[in-house]
Formats: sequence, structure tokens, C-alpha cells
Amino acid sequence: MDAPTDLLIEIGTEELPPLALPRLSQAFVEGVARELRERSIDFTTIAPFAAPRRLAMLVRGIATRQPDQQQVRRGPALRAAFDDSGAPTKAAQGFARSCGVEVEALEREETPKGTWLVHRSTLAGRATAELIPEIVEAALATLPIPRRMRWGAGEAEFVRPVHWVCLLLGEQPVAGRVLGIEAGTSTRGHRFHHPEPIELTRADDYAEQLRTTGRVEPDFAQRREQVRVGVTALAEAEGLRARIDPELLDEVCALVEWPQPVLGRFEERFLEIPPEVLIETMQSNQKYFPVEDAEGRLQACFITVANVVSRAPEKVRAGNERVIRPRFADAAFFWEQDLKQPLEAFAGKLERVVFQDKLGTLAEKSARVARLGRALAAPLGGDPALIERAARLAKCDLVTSMVYEFTSLQGTMGRYYAERAGEDPCVSAAIEQQYLPRFAGDALPEGLCGRALALADRLDTLVGIFGIGLRPTGTKDPYALRRASIAVLRILIETPLDLDLEALLEQAAAGYPEGLLGAEVVGEVRDYMLERLRGYYEEQGVGADVVEAVLGAGGANPWELDRRIAAVAAFRELPQAASLAAANKRIHNILAKNAEAVGEAGAVDSGLLEDAAERRLAERVAALGETVAPLVASRDYGRVLATLAELGGDVDAFFDQVMVMAEDPAVRTNRIRLLQSLGALFMQVADISRLQH
Repeated sequence: MDAPTDLLIEIGTEELPPLALPRLSQAFVEGVARELRERSIDFTTIAPFAAPRRLAMLVRGIATRQPDQQQVRRGPALRAAFDDSGAPTKAAQGFARSCGVEVEALEREETPKGTWLVHRSTLAGRATAELIPEIVEAALATLPIPRRMRWGAGEAEFVRPVHWVCLLLGEQPVAGRVLGIEAGTSTRGHRFHHPEPIELTRADDYAEQLRTTGRVEPDFAQRREQVRVGVTALAEAEGLRARIDPELLDEVCALVEWPQPVLGRFEERFLEIPPEVLIETMQSNQKYFPVEDAEGRLQACFITVANVVSRAPEKVRAGNERVIRPRFADAAFFWEQDLKQPLEAFAGKLERVVFQDKLGTLAEKSARVARLGRALAAPLGGDPALIERAARLAKCDLVTSMVYEFTSLQGTMGRYYAERAGEDPCVSAAIEQQYLPRFAGDALPEGLCGRALALADRLDTLVGIFGIGLRPTGTKDPYALRRASIAVLRILIETPLDLDLEALLEQAAAGYPEGLLGAEVVGEVRDYMLERLRGYYEEQGVGADVVEAVLGAGGANPWELDRRIAAVAAFRELPQAASLAAANKRIHNILAKNAEAVGEAGAVDSGLLEDAAERRLAERVAALGETVAPLVASRDYGRVLATLAELGGDVDAFFDQVMVMAEDPAVRTNRIRLLQSLGALFMQVADISRLQH
């Protein structure tokens, strides 16, 4: 077999969707790697390449041939293969014919179930070059492309039209067709700087040839770093710093093949508009990087990244400045128009905006949120009048001209308009903070009004949408109820707020007209939200069994559940944890089998305790019950479990020395009640029988 070599795969296309480019590149590499492994073709590493007009990779150290495979086919059992005279039966003859040999060439294999006829053969491995086109086709077929398109008269489908395919194994061309295109050994350079084909003679020359001849940086990571360094340096040359958003950096990197940063400017008067508006316009609409001073104040300039080395850079600069100017002028107009009336004046328009057909308008939702917000004022320690005011104004900016144009600025513009209208600072801040946290890891609302509003708004949505039967199914979650659930849980746990989730949901449900919501809505939403805790703690490295143990013991106060989860996580590291968990599992089984006979838990009768081990356990359970009672009351669950861990030896001795299912019914019932008392101590914190060891 020849020595391993390198394989170049390149799919040349029209400009690929920039937001999807990194994901497509990763999936393409993973797909090829998977297909190679399935065909037993060894390789060492895969270097991905991704640019606006290409998906490519260099597979290093790839075997040039599949290994030979030994095949064993089992035929009929020996007793069915030959008759009494030793002549081969039709079964043996048919099996031999199917293997292409005479019966005499078949071997015999002995197994515990008898002796069988077998045929052993060697299947020669195929050359890697023969398999590459089908490997590439199979990998491309599994890419995450929501909608594929056709082009020309062919039947091939891909995310964008394909113009060339380059396949090179070491120095050897790979024959075949991919997506209807005949594979070749040439790539294409920059659309403008080097549109002619670039002939490749070696697979590992690909990247360097594109850089030096084609004016294309094919490595996404390197091109991204070029953009970052170039933009940063250009801003620093002006004594300023670029505001580089990672997602924008990825998108810009996916739009250019040969990045050239350019500094542009705009009129100072536009800085009177809130900076968030200018930043949103620059980043989302124009893919520009905003520029700020050392104190973080936005400056009247931006950095764009061109895809060409221009002979007239001033024209490139002027063109980008010309494009941004009317956008800023529109934003200035929206800002001035919205400020002609106070934020409160927009409330009337909410009566014409439907939140949900069955749940009414945004005006009705605002009224419900205001009612629930007032109820939250006392436990949060906030001013009920301010919380209600914030709720009444919270959605008003949704009907302003600015937010209609820039929907991502909801809440932010509301804060600006509230401040201009002279609203209380708590109210203004709450209008923006109601949307926090927006995503995983985002900041939580800091103000009391903001926390109340963030909770009330989401609880109202959860109860309302569930109540009319629209709970999320599978991947469909049009009202973002999963995100709303996690947000509520994070606020309650991380702020923290000592509030019962079920009580909050009941208060939210009470804001709807009687009979509108399903009768079981509070329980359904509570269970759905608590189910989200599994993922929440998984991200923190907490074992699923720990969360299951706590949820199995009941409770609906997320802050308290968090304390219990922390306590159980610490408990399971103790040396006694494994035996106590096993004992509790045994207790649960015994109680489940005897629940009907024993009935409700009752007091242990000391007069029926016969063995020393059960007397000792009963004394210890009674004593520790008194010890942990104040700890449970103060919710010091860590010390509760640490104290109960002292029972380890007594519990082991009980199960070693005492027959729970005694013949005497009274003794048997008394022992089961002792186990009920023991289990109840742990169930104040968690069902530790669910812990895995």
C-alpha cells in the first residue's frame, strides 16, 4: 500500500449565506470524516477552509487504499449439509455455489450450538480515489441546509449554484462528478483580482496558491484574525478603538475573501441620536464596525471592510459614507417624531395591537402585568405604584416609529423616551430591563421595578399561552416559552428571590377572565418550568441524578430548590452517601409494596422493638429528627444532610441484622414505620434513592 498523502476537496460556488458559512464548513468536515471512518479509510487531521465562494478542506495523512477485509459466511449446519452416506445435500451445494466454490472448499466451524459450514474470503480494499466522489456527495447531502436550490438544466441541489469542483489526492487528479460537476484540479482566485483558474499540482499547495496568486485567504480563522487586527489597528491610528462584536466579525469574515479595512466618517450632528440606534444601523444594516473613544463614547466615524484592494480608496470611503448618511437621517427623523409626544401618549395604540387572538391586545396584557407587578411589590420590596407605572408604559415603545424600524431596540428606546418624559428613574430603567435576560448568560435586571416587570411579563405569557393549549411541542416554540421559563428561574435563583413559583403562577392566572384558561394550567406550567432546571444545572456541571433527587422530594421555590441541589451535590461526595442512597432505595421499595397494608405513617412503638439494631436506629432517628428540625426551618440543607449522614452505620446494621418482614404483623408494621420515619428525614431535602453511584 502506498504511503499516506493529502487530499484536497473544494466546492466552488456563488456567494454562500454569510451567517451560515461557519456552520456549513464545520458540518462538511464532520461529514467527510464520518464517511471516511465508515469506509475504514484512515487519516490524521482535517484542515477546514471556508470563504464566500468556497467550502474546502485538506485531509492530511489519508490512506490511498481501504484495508482488505476478511469475510466469513456461515452456511447450513453440518447435520443438514450431508446425508447419511456423507454426500452433500442441496443445502450444502447451493451454499457452495453462492460462494463461487466447490463443497470440498468449504470449511467447518464449531460453536457451542453445533458445527456449521463456512466460507472464508478476502475482500480487497478499493482505492481511495475511487471512493472520494461518493464520499463528498454523501457529506454534502447531510449539510444543514433548510432549502436547497437547483440551477441550470441539471438535477443537482445545493445551497447555492456550484461552478467548480477540485479534487486532488496528493499530486493525482481524482476523476468523478460531484453535484453534476466534473471534478478538476483547478481552483479560482478572487472574483476581481484573479478571476482566472489557478491550476494546482499538489493538494497541500492549495492555501498558499490562493493567497499568493489568487488574492484569497481561504482559512476562515486566519481571515477573521486579519479583519480583527486590521480594524483594531485602523482605529488605534486615530487614537480610538473599534467596537468589535464577535457575531459581526464572523459575518464580515464570511463576506470578504481579501479583507481591506477602510475608515469612514459621518456628521457630528447624528451623535445626538441615541448611540444604540447608530450602532444598530452600522452593525445590522451596513456591517460596519462602530468606533468609540477610550471612555466608550461613540465617535462620528466607522470602519468598513472592503473585499478589494482599490486603486482609488477615497472613492470606496466616500461610497460607504454616502450610503450611511440617509440611514442616519431616517433615524434622526424617527427620533424627532417620537419625541413630539410623551411615551404615555402611545398607550392608546396598544389597544389596536393584538398580543394573541384569545388573550387580547397589548393594552390588556399591560393591565394584567401591572396587576401582577403590584402583587410582586411587597415580596420584592418595591414601590407598587412605580411598578404599576412601569408596566403601563412597558410596551408603549413598540408602537413608536423608531422601534417599528429597529425592532431589536424595544425597551432601549422606551427607556430613552421615558427619561425624556421625566418618568421616575426606576420606571425608565424597568422598561429596558423587562427583556433581561435576553439569552443564556445575559445580565439579569438590577432594579426592583425591572425585576418585577421581567417576572410579571413572562409569567403572564407562560400562563396565558399554556392556558389556551399552545404549549411548545418538539422544536416549535413560537412564543419563546422555554427562554421565558429559564429567564424566570434565573431571576428567582440568581438574584435571589425567595418566592414560590406555584403561588406566582396562581397570581398570574387570576389576572385572566374566568373560564378562559384551562383548569390545570398552573400545574402544567409549574411542571414545565421545573423541567427546565435539568438543563440549567447540566450547564453548570451538576449531575442529572442530583436534580432528579431534589425534584423528586417536591417543592416549587426555585431559590430553595437551588439550595437543596447544592446540598445534595455536596452530600453525594461523602463516603456514606452510596450506602445511604442504596438503603433509601430499599426503603422506597419496601414502602411501595406495603403501602396498603401499613397505611398512613404512624409513630414507632418502642415496645415492639426487639433487636438491638432496630432500637439503636429508632433512637438515632428520633434524636436526629429533633436536631435537624431547626436546620430545616432555617433551610440549612447542607447541614441537614451532613447530620443525617451520621446514620450510615446504624442503617447498615439494621438491614444486616433485622428482618423487616417479620412474621408478627405488629412487629412488621412497626419496622416499616421506622423506615418511613427514616425516609421522611431525608425527603425534607431530597429523594436520595435516586442518586447514582
